[in-house]
Amino acid sequence: MTLSRERAGFYLEQLRAESARLGEVGRMGLEAAVPSCPGWTVESVVRHVAQVYLHKVEVLRLGALPDPWPPDLGDRDALELYDEARAAIVDALEQAGTGQATWTFNPDDKTAGFWYRRMALESVVHRIDVEQAHDVVTPIALESALDGIDELVYPNLAGPWWEEGDTEHAVDAAVRLTAEGRSWTVRADATSVTVSQSAEGGVAAEIFGSAEAVFLWLWGRSEVSAIRSAGDEDVIREFRARVSEATQ
Repeated sequence: MTLSRERAGFYLEQLRAESARLGEVGRMGLEAAVPSCPGWTVESVVRHVAQVYLHKVEVLRLGALPDPWPPDLGDRDALELYDEARAAIVDALEQAGTGQATWTFNPDDKTAGFWYRRMALESVVHRIDVEQAHDVVTPIALESALDGIDELVYPNLAGPWWEEGDTEHAVDAAVRLTAEGRSWTVRADATSVTVSQSAEGGVAAEIFGSAEAVFLWLWGRSEVSAIRSAGDEDVIREFRARVSEATQ
C-alpha cells in the first residue's frame, strides 16, 4: 500500500501541528499529573513521545527494528530532547517518502507511509494527555478523530496478535461503533478480532457519539459517560478492556 501524496501531506501537517501543541503545553509545567495515565507526569509524556519519535527515525533508517533499544536518554533535558525528536521524525518521514519498505506492525502495509499516519495519531493522543494535565483541552479535528477510530480498530485491535488466545478479555460478541454517520462492526473472541466498516448484522452492544468522544473513550482518555451506548454493559466493559490490551 502506498500512501497518496495528498494524504502524506495531510499527516505531516497534522504531525507538525499536534507535536507543536504538545510541546507548547509541556512548557506550562512538566510536573503536572496526567489524569489518564496514573503515575505519569507531563514530563513522562514528553519523554515517552520523544522516544517514540526517535525509535521510528531508526526504524525508517534501518528498515527494521533497532536493537539494542532504547538508548539511555535519562540525562537529557526533556523539552530539548523532545524538540530534537519532533524535528527528526518529520525529516525522517520526508526523506523516506511513502513507498520505502520498512518494518511496521501492520500485516497489510510494510511501507514508510504507515508511519506517517501512526506518528500523526500518536501525537494527537498524547497532546490530549498533556492538555488534560493542565486543563486546557482543545478539540480534535473531525477528520482526525474519525481516522483515529479507523486506525485503532485496524490494525491496532484487529491484528494477528490474538491467535494464541493471549487475552484476559475474550468479549465473545460483536460490538458496533458509530460516529458521524460511519460505523465499524467489531467481532471478537479469544483468538481473533475482525472488523467490517458497516452497520450490518446483529451486535450485542453499540457505542456511539461524536467522533472525538468515541476516539477518546477508545484510547482511555475519557470516561464511559462521554459516549452513549446500548446493549450488554458487560460486553462494553470487556470490549474496552480488550482495546486497552491492544494499545498498551
